[in-house]
Amino acid sequence: MKTAKEMYQYCLDNGFGEGMTKGSALKHFGLIEDNLQNDETVLMTFIGILNYESVTKHEHHHAYALTNKRFIIARKKFIGQSVQTVLLNLMNDININIGMVYGVLEFDTMKETFNVAVAKKHAVNIQESIQGYLLNIKNSTTKQDTSIDDLEKFKELADKGVITQEEFEAKKKQILGL
Repeated sequence: MKTAKEMYQYCLDNGFGEGMTKGSALKHFGLIEDNLQNDETVLMTFIGILNYESVTKHEHHHAYALTNKRFIIARKKFIGQSVQTVLLNLMNDININIGMVYGVLEFDTMKETFNVAVAKKHAVNIQESIQGYLLNIKNSTTKQDTSIDDLEKFKELADKGVITQEEFEAKKKQILGL
């Protein structure tokens, strides 16, 4: 997903887009689209109420996108706009509290904790989707880090003459999947 229309359609297809008109949603997701980096891909999106405390105390509906690099929160205001991001390596956990009307997702990051109220009937699915993507991203990062560590160890062995240059090149191809 790259466009505001695709992000909004994802919300509709998954039931993650309740509480906002199409026009407002497209404006909010448009901010996310405008802030995406060239190598960034949107994995999942949803709509929810930021920093929900009660029906009268919250920061209104925002658009949310989980990308391969970060979590983006956006709202196009009557005057101005708000775009916040949390890098994925700073996310600790996502908890959920189900109330009478809303499911409230609590995001615990290294910097702060914030919550998002979403439709009660979709709260668990949204939480599970986010956690699934985060686990996949963290696991692939761990595998990459392990591969780099292994490559450095074999390079050291080749530099010390413990293994030949040909053996190092063979291991390098194996590790890098060439």
